Amino acid sequence: MTSPASGAPKLALIAGSGDLPIRIATRCEAEGRAVFIIRLAGFADEHLVRWPGEEFGMAEIGRILKAMKAEGCRAVCFAGYVNRPDFKTLKPDFKGATLLPGIVAAATKGDDALLRKILSVFEAEGYAVEGADDILGGEALPAGALGAVTPTPEQLADLKKALHVAEKSGELDIGQGAVVCDGLVLAVEAQEGTDEMLRRVAGLPADLRGAPGALKGALGKAPKPIQDLRVDMPVIGSTTVELAAAAGLAGIGGFAGRLIIIDHQALVEAADRLGLFVWGVAKAEKP
Repeated sequence: MTSPASGAPKLALIAGSGDLPIRIATRCEAEGRAVFIIRLAGFADEHLVRWPGEEFGMAEIGRILKAMKAEGCRAVCFAGYVNRPDFKTLKPDFKGATLLPGIVAAATKGDDALLRKILSVFEAEGYAVEGADDILGGEALPAGALGAVTPTPEQLADLKKALHVAEKSGELDIGQGAVVCDGLVLAVEAQEGTDEMLRRVAGLPADLRGAPGALKGALGKAPKPIQDLRVDMPVIGSTTVELAAAAGLAGIGGFAGRLIIIDHQALVEAADRLGLFVWGVAKAEKP
């Protein structure tokens, strides 16, 4: 089935937590693209009920595929944050039970192996997998400043080192972010996510980080070099800016075109109000 206004195939949006699924659904609505929301129980935002959809357990893969087929979906997008499950507590349907051993085996090799395995299930059913950045179009971080604040050479050096650390961490399938201040690595993101990492930085001794009126250091977010960029592209939003400011950081950034922006206007307004830079580094630039 193709959406008549947009010409794009009907999208099944498999939604976890956070604002990203809402942004995608809103964009589809604005472009006249038909969308069906697969709301993952315990994760999906309650506001997603305004769009056609249904709630499913994480392991109800058979029910999800059946619903996608019944709705005429031909493409699928995975968006939002989902905690790694305790596989022993999942309640799979028959299809899920047949796939679960392979999914568990993939999970032992890391989050990216797990995501690739899940993607392969939907691709084997004939669905095209679309990345959130493809659907959102121009909402990826551009090169240079996003907002009124520009980093000093020292702050830019911190950002580039943070991105280098994030990439190295990503090679080991650990996380997508790192915080560096005056050349010192203050934190590396793991399973807790970016927000909790920034809260952790805010709890560090004041002499290690910046403070209101004397901001310093930077958060860098980068996709894992081994990951499929159609899933789990790193994201920043106004909440990221607020938490970075609370941690005393001078700014945040990532590689241009490889970091999704949630609500461009709100992010820029928050950054300018708090005096933080938001910077896109060209991929060819070295730390």
